[in-house]
Amino acid sequence: MDIQFLGTGAGQPSKARNVSSLALKLLDEINEVWLFDCGEGTQNRILETTIRPRKVSKIFITHLHGDHIFGLPGFLSSRAFQANEEQTDLEIYGPQGIKAFVLTSLRVSGSRLPYRIHFHEFDQDSLGKVLETDKFTVYAEELDHTIFCVGYRVMQKDLEGTLDAEKLKAAGVPFGPLFGKIKNGQDIVLDDGTEIKAADYISAPRPGKIITILGDTRKTNASVRLAVNADVLVHESTYGKGDEKIARNHGHSTNMQAAQVAAEAGAKRLLLNHISARFLSKDISQLKKDAATVFENVHVVKDLEEVEL
Repeated sequence: MDIQFLGTGAGQPSKARNVSSLALKLLDEINEVWLFDCGEGTQNRILETTIRPRKVSKIFITHLHGDHIFGLPGFLSSRAFQANEEQTDLEIYGPQGIKAFVLTSLRVSGSRLPYRIHFHEFDQDSLGKVLETDKFTVYAEELDHTIFCVGYRVMQKDLEGTLDAEKLKAAGVPFGPLFGKIKNGQDIVLDDGTEIKAADYISAPRPGKIITILGDTRKTNASVRLAVNADVLVHESTYGKGDEKIARNHGHSTNMQAAQVAAEAGAKRLLLNHISARFLSKDISQLKKDAATVFENVHVVKDLEEVEL
């Protein structure tokens, strides 16, 4: 499980940072990639990665500002051009209006897709659990931006315990089909009458990962709720220390406020994202240094950076 940042800038692209998009790569878990936001130029960034567009099965949109959605029509169209791969349907989750935006863009441009898009729209009254599969659950909650905007909490369900093969061998269990039965929780009896209890050879279930990905927002209690005990919190940092007033006026957060959210939520790691173009390369280390006085395990991400979870 990895997160790869395709665009880490705020508002408009710069030479160093494209606008918002990140990929949650779940290839080992479910052989899928989930995209969060799709700003202009996202498909160009994808060309610089190992991500195959057809592996993108779900797209989660935080809000309808252009720097988070203007890349959608192009990406969806380009995804259709890979004729040598099987055409697979795609799901889009986001605020009401995302369906109209996508379909209108495709219609007026005469674009035809050889796959179906399944839309899941929500508003202030229909948030909460927006997706549940056998391996993951995704929750959405409203944040505090200048328009309706949400954050997502992706929860991996508990993982099965692992089989202690060495302990089984020591107990006299021959490698082969009996191992599979025990792995499936089935007790067995050996030829010499020894009873083998499966529970004695399988470790306890391991807790799954929690990934919190927030859209644009002022500091708000909803951010803290979404990030409780998160393994990774991806939080916007449009502004820096001392910029609290301008951040509030524009519906954004500072690096210090993001750090406060991480600390209050008990998150394990904070990744600062959505960086204003006003911050030059020399300023990035200061953003991190300042935030670390509130929450130590913090990192400012850059375009194409990949973070292992």
